[in-house]
Amino acid sequence: MTSLKSKPLGIWMCAALVVGNMIGSGVFMLPASLAPYGWNAVIAWLLTIGGSLCLAYVFAKLAGAFPRAGGPFAYTEEAFGRAPGFLVAWSYWISVWVSNAAIAIAAVSYLSVFMPAIAKTPGLAALLTVAVVWAATAINCAGARSAGWIQLVTTILKLIPLIAVAGLAFSVLHAKGPAVIAPFEPSALSGGSITAAAALTLWALLGVETATIPADKVKDPARTIPRATLAGTAFAGLVYLVVSSGVLLLTPTAVLQGSNAPFVDFVTYHGGGDFRLVLAAFAAISALGALNGWSLIQGELPAAMAREGVFPSWFGKTTANGTPVRSHVASSALVTILVLMNYAKSMADAFTFMALLATAASLFAYLFCSLAVLRLMQQGRMAPSKGLGAVAAVAAVYSAWTFYGAGWSVTFWGLVLLAAGVPIYWLMRRAAR
Repeated sequence: MTSLKSKPLGIWMCAALVVGNMIGSGVFMLPASLAPYGWNAVIAWLLTIGGSLCLAYVFAKLAGAFPRAGGPFAYTEEAFGRAPGFLVAWSYWISVWVSNAAIAIAAVSYLSVFMPAIAKTPGLAALLTVAVVWAATAINCAGARSAGWIQLVTTILKLIPLIAVAGLAFSVLHAKGPAVIAPFEPSALSGGSITAAAALTLWALLGVETATIPADKVKDPARTIPRATLAGTAFAGLVYLVVSSGVLLLTPTAVLQGSNAPFVDFVTYHGGGDFRLVLAAFAAISALGALNGWSLIQGELPAAMAREGVFPSWFGKTTANGTPVRSHVASSALVTILVLMNYAKSMADAFTFMALLATAASLFAYLFCSLAVLRLMQQGRMAPSKGLGAVAAVAAVYSAWTFYGAGWSVTFWGLVLLAAGVPIYWLMRRAAR
């Protein structure tokens, strides 16, 4: 058994993992995707933050009751058995490596501010994206402690431009008054637009569960993981609400829509001058930090599943420092294939599609983990609580609602990827027999 001293992830690194994985590419890229929705997107943010806090509470309670590595798989298996647990693990793994493709695209999008040829040369953006993915893979193959320290540093660095953008937004409001805000027109609000925007905003807050995945590498996981999960989610939600809504409402839709670097365009539009280059650099660092954190998850999850016997044992092989290098390499190979398959799309379009696909895949895990709380309380394996039951029910409804908002095309591809895991499960069961 791993000793407490050898466990590399403490409260600050776990909180940085949650915040860093949430505040990555989403805050810097989503204003372009949300531009057509206007005030509908602001309402979507409020609903998403509320839903994410419910999910964070669900994961915090599950982590306290079952501090096992594997996160969503472990909790679903505890409540519903191995087959549902496998499907949740499979869909969640898909969401992680698809997320990494979107995050890497976001990093390269902001680098295009310095090198415009990236956006103009066919295929160059895809090649650079792949290079960024493998750089993050190499860092994580060096070990969880190295990845944890990089996550902590990049999380601190990425807050600097967000504070600066929030300051610029408040200064614009102070100088020009409320008239500069996009007009609020109740007739433009619609349930369909709010639902569609909410599927995108949830992408930004994916990660409430990330501290639960490497539980075997966390010091005192039963206390550390719940605290990091709740505090990290609340902090990230507040940042998103202030910064993203400010950029969205203080910049014309025509400026943001289709932008490869919406924060830079916001600063340019309001006369930020050379600050735009500094902002682009920090935005790229932010996305790279998130990619580092999610790369840790994409390697640890299949390794944990292999140790549980539901993924091939090949994924579970580790190096002398306990790093599942094979798992990292296999996951990054899938990211590479996905990026190259979408090389012909603009960076903004490719980002939006992959963000929605990752969200849809994650929602299987969120829905089942919310239902797992209700099931485990019914079985008497978690302390009965009306408050927790109500929160879990709200989290389940929220997950199902957001699934609908992702759209039928994205949902179809999510189901196809989920179905692809059935033969793997069948083969593993057959091998076990």
